Amino acid sequence: MQRRYNTQQICFEQEFSLDGLDEALQQQAFEVMQEERQSGRIGYYDLPRNSAQMVYDAASRLHKLESKFSKSIQTIVVIGIGGSSLGIKAIDTLLHPALREQKEIVYLENSDPVELSYALERIHKGRSLFFLISKSGGTIETISIFKMMLTHFNIHLDGADKERFFIITDEGSILSQFAKQYGLNEFNIPENVGGRFSVLSAVGVLPLLAAGFNVPKILDGASSMIERFFAGQEMHVLQKAAFMTTHKEHYPINVLFGYSNLFEQLGKWFVQLWAESLGKVDAQGNRVGLTPIGLTGAVDQHSFLQLIIEGPRNKTVTFMKIDNFENGLMIPDISLKFLEKTNFANSLPFNTLINAQCDATKESLLQCDVPVDTITLARIDEETVGAILAYFELLTSAAGAMMHINTYDQPGVELGKVILQKRFAK
Repeated sequence: MQRRYNTQQICFEQEFSLDGLDEALQQQAFEVMQEERQSGRIGYYDLPRNSAQMVYDAASRLHKLESKFSKSIQTIVVIGIGGSSLGIKAIDTLLHPALREQKEIVYLENSDPVELSYALERIHKGRSLFFLISKSGGTIETISIFKMMLTHFNIHLDGADKERFFIITDEGSILSQFAKQYGLNEFNIPENVGGRFSVLSAVGVLPLLAAGFNVPKILDGASSMIERFFAGQEMHVLQKAAFMTTHKEHYPINVLFGYSNLFEQLGKWFVQLWAESLGKVDAQGNRVGLTPIGLTGAVDQHSFLQLIIEGPRNKTVTFMKIDNFENGLMIPDISLKFLEKTNFANSLPFNTLINAQCDATKESLLQCDVPVDTITLARIDEETVGAILAYFELLTSAAGAMMHINTYDQPGVELGKVILQKRFAK
């Protein structure tokens, strides 16, 4: 039953049955995605290519700023929430251990006063660049934090401080109008790119570039995955989407079980992408959706695994692992009295141990007839990270097309915003 697909230093293994899956459904979804791209209705498919020129423009501006500030910039401050921050955090977390010279990124997301107060202690205005990100331009958390920053750091946008701010928003939004009023650095999100699909637009490109990441390589990895998909070379994406959507009544919950702390923020990004895209009312008026859960191995073997194995059989599980962590940390070859039963792991690299735990957990689920698949990254580098982001975006679009929903709107979220505004208007 196991099927393996290798591409871009990533191995995709599927161990669920394809019996009963409608190939016509997969072809229809592929055609829908082709139309979305060719018509220009959905723009994320072409972001890796379209963002390449922006990289050079942004790099030039950032270089001039760093020279002006005597290269004193040490901190990149991202003010944004949801699609305006989750993708950046995912890339930052995945690539952080491999880099040595990148600047710290501080995220100001939630309207949590304790967390905001803690973050302020890590920010020095004179050593920071600020990226204010909101697609709509009026995100209440983001703008409220921005107001707080202006007051706390005594920032004057009609003076030299304005050069430290980059505004990333939709062209013509109220935030765009604000940026133009004060002559702030402004970059726009393409109108046909939704917030949760925007990480490879200015949203992610600018802060990551400013922090010192090799953004062109991330874009190359994503572009290659997307082009291979539309060339018919990544059809496993459609197979997985077909399995999940065909069996959505039986398996409504999808678990992403990443065996490394490096995957934790990727899991949070995936949760927003999957939940906000697929939780909809379909063309027949039915409430549909697939519920995502992000877990971290081996930690969550000790918290959630029991539920998967002996609880309701309503989950599929995607394992993620890293073949080579490029880290030689070993378990010492010592024996401790009363703890001898753990000696089987002596002299093993932790790299070997965590991947063996992943494999053993997967085998336990297979024995319990839980549908699983595995994504193995040969190593963590920029191209691989770009490719895996594009993979999950393509998977989401395919699932949405098969469920006959609008994958790219979020009317349920907008309702809460209206209620909040009315409550404070009273």
